[in-house]
Amino acid sequence: MRHAIALSASHFQTRRMLQQYIAQAYLWHPSERGTEEMTSSSPSEPLSLPCERRERGCRLVVVTGGPGAGKTAVLEIARRSFCKNIAFIPEAAGIVFGGGFWRHASLVGRKAAQLAIFHVQRQMERVILEEGEVAFGLCDRGTIDGLAYWPEPEANSASFFREIDTTHAAELARYHAVIHLKTPASGHGYNQQNPLRVESAAEAQALDARILGAWAGHPNRIVIESSDDFLSKATAAIQAIKANLPDCCREHPVLFGP
Repeated sequence: MRHAIALSASHFQTRRMLQQYIAQAYLWHPSERGTEEMTSSSPSEPLSLPCERRERGCRLVVVTGGPGAGKTAVLEIARRSFCKNIAFIPEAAGIVFGGGFWRHASLVGRKAAQLAIFHVQRQMERVILEEGEVAFGLCDRGTIDGLAYWPEPEANSASFFREIDTTHAAELARYHAVIHLKTPASGHGYNQQNPLRVESAAEAQALDARILGAWAGHPNRIVIESSDDFLSKATAAIQAIKANLPDCCREHPVLFGP
């Protein structure tokens, strides 16, 4: 039987409970854009239950960050913990590459992959926004993440928005909040045990910086710094998500454990 408790830092200090959630989250292979498998969500699963108390419209909140930042674990904790009327939008790259999209190293191949990821992400968000059944959608990355992976020099990054026929400002405006988990440095928690993770700690931090730069300018961006104690980092991330929930979701109890 599941029991309900209020979400607070003191409850998250119950380390055994949160450690169990993290261990379960990492039974799914942490995903890397372009080299990933499906993680905690599957497009064949229902997105969520209908929200009986939804506010007008739907908020989209992005959880992003560089490789090894703990995004997969945080999203799995949130999926198991928060109101079941929240929609969880899986990482589009996992759907694209998991479905067999080519991983060509050529410039045209890399561009095509990022464009495919963008359009899959956009259409999943469209379902959430236009069906109108939930008040909150939690996104495993957002459309602007593609800018950090775009295979052209930073000076030519404007070509990304030309290709997708939108603007940086328009994409920023789609999201109510952006929660960025910082990648840890080597020797401070960066995990290379995942065989799908090919980046060194230095490369992962460089990619983390590009993602951070891609989302620059969002008026409600929360950056969660890396910590030697991942439980503290996960607590801060969950609290940031909760702070951006609409009232109808925030009033629901948070569920933990069996």
